Amino acid sequence: MKLSPARTFAGIMPSVNLNDSLNLLQKLSFRRFLNGMKVLSSFYISRWTGKPIQWGLPFSISFEPTTSCNLRCPECPSGLRAFTRPTGMLEKDFFTKTIDELHQDLMYLIFYFQGEPYLNPDFLDMVKYASSKKIYTATSTNAHYLNDENARRTIESGLDRLIISIDGTTQDVYQQYRVGGKLEKVLEGARNIVKWKKQLGSKTPYVFFQFLVVKPNEHQIEDVQRLAKEIGVDDVRFKTAQIYDFKHGNPLIPTIDKYARYKKNEDGTYSIKNALDNHCWKLWHACVISWDGLVVPCCFDKDADHKLGDLKKMSFREVWQSDTYRQFRAQLMSGRKNIDICANCSEGTRVWSEA
Repeated sequence: MKLSPARTFAGIMPSVNLNDSLNLLQKLSFRRFLNGMKVLSSFYISRWTGKPIQWGLPFSISFEPTTSCNLRCPECPSGLRAFTRPTGMLEKDFFTKTIDELHQDLMYLIFYFQGEPYLNPDFLDMVKYASSKKIYTATSTNAHYLNDENARRTIESGLDRLIISIDGTTQDVYQQYRVGGKLEKVLEGARNIVKWKKQLGSKTPYVFFQFLVVKPNEHQIEDVQRLAKEIGVDDVRFKTAQIYDFKHGNPLIPTIDKYARYKKNEDGTYSIKNALDNHCWKLWHACVISWDGLVVPCCFDKDADHKLGDLKKMSFREVWQSDTYRQFRAQLMSGRKNIDICANCSEGTRVWSEA
């Protein structure tokens, strides 16, 4: 597949929305373009030589606003209250300091790792700060805190992309995965966002429903598309579910094959469909920063077991070019299947993937 700069630099599934694509391209400065070419070149040269080379800085990072969440989703450490690492809230001063270091090369910022971003009282102020640096900003929310005031502040913050998780179109189905959630709150939040976009004459954020397809809700795929059109959100995206205990089957695994990450083997067990090739684009163009400043490889390291550096003790450049990071990239290139967070991964083998 031939890649455009917008697709390559975003590090996500390319948007089909013209306004969103143009908005992303407007963030592309010459320095960011040059950094992206450095990163892309070093990724392919690393694959060709078998040595972990890294010339640029990440052009996409995820920042964790908080580990707290109001819901109890069954496949989520936040929902299960099952973290083995410290929990807490991202501090605004630490965030702005890090953005000041990275903003000239950074193009895409995801305000999400674990938890519900809107529970951090400084969340929208941090979005506004990143937006002032002309960084494309995105977040994912369960939408329970998108009241009228927060919806307006979201538009005014300059947020570029808002992902609203909606995993059912009726309360009984929705709550089977979004345990403790209220579907009506989600729909109210979505309507508030659409209303304030219109009233403030804003083209952003690009809003879409994200529907995590699992067996209990797979019969509502067409329903959520109709619901999105009725409310006026921009799009619907369907996402496959990461399931921890899948080997002997799981009631969450959908029966519609295209929405399942897992395949059933002849002996009745399940395995991941995708081959785990010994390379991962994310290790070259992106990373995750936890609320307390730990740098980890990607969003699959939910407990920050693979700590590659601590931004409370080192600069980002020192972490990114450290021996620890190089060793992790080298380990991935020599045997990705032997890294625990890669064992249940459906991403990383392509130069773009769904966020």
